[in-house]
Amino acid sequence: MDSLREGGYIFYSRHGEATEGSDQANLSFQDCTTQRNLSALGRMQAVLYGDIFKRRRIPVSLPIVVSPFCRAIETAALAFRTDNMKVDPLGYDIYRLSGNLDQMERSRILNDLGKTLEAQPPEGSNTVIISHSFPAGVGLGPIPDMGTVVVRPHGRGKGFDVVARLSLEEFNRLGG
Repeated sequence: MDSLREGGYIFYSRHGEATEGSDQANLSFQDCTTQRNLSALGRMQAVLYGDIFKRRRIPVSLPIVVSPFCRAIETAALAFRTDNMKVDPLGYDIYRLSGNLDQMERSRILNDLGKTLEAQPPEGSNTVIISHSFPAGVGLGPIPDMGTVVVRPHGRGKGFDVVARLSLEEFNRLGG
């Protein structure tokens, strides 16, 4: 926990639980009615997630990095009580990894993910990314609702290490 308080990590987190169903074929990022959105449980998960950072005094740099989906944006807003967010189109690409992509496009997305996870946060702080899960064996793999993969970046072109994979419950119990 002391290490997390010192900063230097990326918290890659899946959004809170979303409603059943699927995103519509006419998906529009400007129209949340065309998307799966957070359920009541998902909203509670998001608030708990932010409370964990506050209670444990884990510093977070702003802006919060979010996927363009309404469920990711709402998760970040509830968790960190801010509208200081940077919408990252990589979130949509990660979402697309679950579909049929050719190998070249899949490789491009994973390369972009690697570059993102190599970027060191501002000194004394941590970066939070609210996005999506991955298919088994791809990227960071499956992540449960509001689960987090803690990454230690080594700088551009130097790679990163996954230091923890935590469910929301495990994150809540971490350090006490």
